[in-house]
Amino acid sequence: MAGMELLSDEGFRIDGRRPNELRRIQCRMGVFAQADGSAYIEHGNTKVLAAVYGPHDIQGSKGRAAVHDIAFINCQYSMATFSTGERKQRPRGDRKSQEMTHHLKQTFDGAILTHLYPHSQIDIYVEVLQSDGGNYCASVNAATLALIDAGIPMKDYVCACSASFIDETPLMDINYTEESSATPQLIVSILPKSEHLVFVEMNSRLHEDQLSRVLDIAVKGCSDIYHILDRAVKEHLMEASIPLSSDT
Repeated sequence: MAGMELLSDEGFRIDGRRPNELRRIQCRMGVFAQADGSAYIEHGNTKVLAAVYGPHDIQGSKGRAAVHDIAFINCQYSMATFSTGERKQRPRGDRKSQEMTHHLKQTFDGAILTHLYPHSQIDIYVEVLQSDGGNYCASVNAATLALIDAGIPMKDYVCACSASFIDETPLMDINYTEESSATPQLIVSILPKSEHLVFVEMNSRLHEDQLSRVLDIAVKGCSDIYHILDRAVKEHLMEASIPLSSDT
């Protein structure tokens, strides 16, 4: 799809957003009673569930081979068969899932205070129920809420956002149609209070001047997402405290 079709002369994108606007984000915590922590997030039309178990004893050969003075972070990413229009069977161990699993582990290895849980394992399971672009970003944001719900200490929230560059204009939080076009894509995860980058991925080259603009709008998107997630956490804590208050 040509760049002109993705951004109108009036500066609107195909879904009606301005270049610097996030898609609508809705989220809930504590959606699974069986997990130690869980969360559900809708990032536009992308919908993701995350569940966290642990800390618990190390399981499996990979965990046993890990460094034992810190917690081993075990991640698993998968997509539901019905998550895209293709209705394609996706085995949990396919190449794309393995790549996303690795990206999630890399992200949270840099954010969780693993030294507090030696000789233990923390499991993060992410399932994409509906995909419309930004799967990694929605997965990171959902997993962050699930980790907070589980009471796992972290350096900070971890917030992820994508960005692109079309017609000399940086775009925040790209959807599937924008992802599928032949445009550069940048994905970042940050610790928002310090704006420390914990993950960066780019699929093509950009001029240095363009890169700085795209990076700036991606980081701004992460900051905007942080405020949404933080509000969700505070609302969840308020809801959890209401029964306790009524009993006193």
